[in-house]
Amino acid sequence: MHEYRSVFISDLHLGSLDCQVEHLLDFLDSVTCERLYLVGDVIDLIAMQRRVFLPESHLEVIRRVMALASNGVHVVYIPGNHDEFLRSFCGQTIAGIELRESTQHTMADGRLFHLCHGDEFDQAVRCSPLMLLVGSPLHELLVRANRWTNYWRRLRRKPYWSLAGYIKQRLGKARAFIARFEHAVLMAGRRGRVDGTICGHIHSAGFRLGEDHLYCNDGDWVEHCTALVEDYAGRLSLMHWSEHPHIVAKEPSQDTALDEEACVNYPNSPSPTRYQQKGSSPKRPNASAGLTARHHQKPGFEDGTCH
Repeated sequence: MHEYRSVFISDLHLGSLDCQVEHLLDFLDSVTCERLYLVGDVIDLIAMQRRVFLPESHLEVIRRVMALASNGVHVVYIPGNHDEFLRSFCGQTIAGIELRESTQHTMADGRLFHLCHGDEFDQAVRCSPLMLLVGSPLHELLVRANRWTNYWRRLRRKPYWSLAGYIKQRLGKARAFIARFEHAVLMAGRRGRVDGTICGHIHSAGFRLGEDHLYCNDGDWVEHCTALVEDYAGRLSLMHWSEHPHIVAKEPSQDTALDEEACVNYPNSPSPTRYQQKGSSPKRPNASAGLTARHHQKPGFEDGTCH
């Protein structure tokens, strides 16, 4: 069981064929936290307009989040552009889950972070090839190919690998868009006088450190299966969760050198060994243990994982 002070996840896209729901449920079964932030696009209402798809496994995710709230976990839901309809309920608490257009979170070390989905920055980086790609038939083809690729990988007992992410990371214009998006968030964060911003939206997890502001993107559960986690010292890490859960990157600081993966975005590789050298590769927890609430600080969190 992995214990964290706070967990941030977004872009689950429940209600779409491309949600990696098995990995998501395993993650929820294997992690404990005091605070859970759902940073937008939890339910893909746009996909459900085209085709109603809400299997039992997707409903189980909703039930487990509601159970967390009822068991004392502080759950905050920030709707995104794919579940925009729910923004009309912001300011209310439903089944113990707070709905907010945006919110702020204070880290254990006192730093203040602004939380938002990220679609509000679309105008700052408009005419983006990546955003034209996302939601287009070409993007749907990519994620469909990703689904079939991993179906065959499972048959061959190979771990999850994001084909869609691999292809997009090799498009120079897509990488340039990600850099522009990060820059827009950093500039807005500096004007907002907070220490950092946590968002999702672009399906590209990573950190970027500005002069006095930290950009954090928690990724997605369609292509990359990533979450942002805060340990009890207030340090942030990016975790990839599939057959081989591991820490992808830890937050950069002004007095440490930034490696390429930490300051840009989550890279893709069929093998997890590339990342284990930079982070930790926790032992596979017992998935039947279940997700429970944590309300007391626990010692011994040197790398954001439970020992």
